[in-house]
Amino acid sequence: MIKYLLAASVILFSACNNTTTEKPVVQDTVVEEKPSFIPVTSYIKGQILEITQRGITPMKFVTINGHTDSALVKFDALTDFLQEFLQPRIDSLNLTPFFSESKFLDQTINAFTFTYNLKAKLPDSIPLTHWDLYIDPETNKIKRVYMIKKSGNNILQLTWQSNEWCQVTTISNTPGGPSKVEKEEKVLWVY
Repeated sequence: MIKYLLAASVILFSACNNTTTEKPVVQDTVVEEKPSFIPVTSYIKGQILEITQRGITPMKFVTINGHTDSALVKFDALTDFLQEFLQPRIDSLNLTPFFSESKFLDQTINAFTFTYNLKAKLPDSIPLTHWDLYIDPETNKIKRVYMIKKSGNNILQLTWQSNEWCQVTTISNTPGGPSKVEKEEKVLWVY
């Protein structure tokens, strides 16, 4: 009997002191980082709202064939003038399948440059073809926005200089013909 108790104790003792442990199986997982586009449309709408709330009456300069005319712009007319660039909404939800983002610090202009280029064929409902953002590296605020859109046979370019002015340039893009600047419309509201 003692022999059996001694054998059982040895087995129990060796089972408790078993130092071989199985290593957990670690699987490699790849987490795909989705781009997080800066909400440009919200930014421009916020700038328009700030112009309105400050009670600033912007001045609009229209240049056609080298001749420039100017006029004051009513707040409603400013939103109407920029409506072409408020659609489609630029944010992370709707445009990531169509555009890629690249970014770098451009020391020549002292700005982080975010560039958005086409990576897939766009549906007809999205005339936007490219945009760039320039962000001040010290304040992390947007300094400038540049957008390109198609509109019929024309190309529209928006340059938005934060807190100062915006300009829409209309370029004719007739197939087989040379591109030509048809009109430049600049709105100033410096505050």
